[in-house]
Amino acid sequence: MKLWKGRFTKEVDAQVNDFNSSISFDSRLVREDITGSIAHAKMLTACGILTPEEGETLTTELAKLLAEIENGTVAIDMTAEDIHTFVEQTLTERIGTTGKKLHTARSRNDQVATDFKLYVKREAGELAALVAEFAKTLLKIAAENLDTVMSGYTHLQRAQPVTFAHILMAYVNMLLRDVGRLADCQARMDTCPLGSGALASTTYPIDRTITAELLGFARPSDNSMDGVSDRDFALELMSDLSILMVHLSRFAEEVILWCSHEFGYIELDDAFATGSSIMPQKKNPDVCELVRGKSGRVFGDLMALLTAMKGLPLAYNKDMQEDKEALFDSCDTAAICLKTLIPMCATMKVRRERMRKLAAAGFINATDCADYLVGKGMAFRDAYQVTGMIIRFCVESGKTLETMTLDDYHQFDESFADDIYAAISLERCVEGRSVIGGPAPKEVARQIASATAQLEAFGF
Repeated sequence: MKLWKGRFTKEVDAQVNDFNSSISFDSRLVREDITGSIAHAKMLTACGILTPEEGETLTTELAKLLAEIENGTVAIDMTAEDIHTFVEQTLTERIGTTGKKLHTARSRNDQVATDFKLYVKREAGELAALVAEFAKTLLKIAAENLDTVMSGYTHLQRAQPVTFAHILMAYVNMLLRDVGRLADCQARMDTCPLGSGALASTTYPIDRTITAELLGFARPSDNSMDGVSDRDFALELMSDLSILMVHLSRFAEEVILWCSHEFGYIELDDAFATGSSIMPQKKNPDVCELVRGKSGRVFGDLMALLTAMKGLPLAYNKDMQEDKEALFDSCDTAAICLKTLIPMCATMKVRRERMRKLAAAGFINATDCADYLVGKGMAFRDAYQVTGMIIRFCVESGKTLETMTLDDYHQFDESFADDIYAAISLERCVEGRSVIGGPAPKEVARQIASATAQLEAFGF
């Protein structure tokens, strides 16, 4: 039976009923709905609106119902209009009139807003923990590869020498910002809508601070109309997850490149790769391709809710029912991507020798050659021009900066001496970049310690 049936004389059209129903997806909020109802019953009792006996009966039966749902003894009736209807009707069937008193001083509008915010708050915390775990996984690999020299890239062209640790720390820094955004999101949503009513609160002498405290919120929401119509908390989480998915997608693209025969920097464990039905030699990084593809789902979910909310007048509108499926999908997608990437990275093989070999062949120490000439007194722009001519000579003669003879160097400038070979050593090039944020092993070790401390400060 519909909770709102009193006003109507006809049954709802079957197709309209299916169209209007939300239990197929909001049943996911059953824990939050019952937890919120227990807090509401306790508050009504504390305020003298329910008798102590009524309050005890309601809280006991609600807790029992939740336990039975979670252990599988009771199945949610998927023909109910929504999860709120199912809980209230089941309660009334069990304890009669007392069950009908639960909804005193409450509307489904503030009830669903509270349920949803409780869920989003919990999801933000669980997702932050997964992001932190991924960051820790990359930190461990970085610590093992402080001296693993490889080429850094711009425009996907070999650019300057860095280390594998330095590249991984770039992604760790992205993930640290993701954790911070999720923490900020949780802090901003820490207000309880319960007690806002349909839109104009209630005439009952309730105490909203009681329910806020019982449900773990910092305080009640400050305006009843905003309390029932606010979905910023969902939009913010989905926005944060969209940025996270950009980072995961970029990292996935790196891994896809690194796995290719042309790069060969890493090899994925067999448990995290797939083969071809026709080409026996293939080992495909499907996991990363799916992460890259699933990022679009999360972006689309955010856009769907932004579009649903953009033209809504105050206060509650049925359009807001579209918030849940989009958010659930965003959270599920981000979570499965993280849960898959973490063990994939933990088990991948880093091919250090291959990284070093390709780095040596790419003239990535050209800037250091120019800096060497600057050290000899030449202006940088002139040193840049001389080094450019040297590179052209190497390309035409099949040489590298390391294999050029001193006579070769003297064709371009007499200030070159034997110390040029130490100056353009890839290891020396990396070690020399020891400024804050640079790839020098000691500096990257500091970055690792800093990132670890930041995660600890966030509680991870």
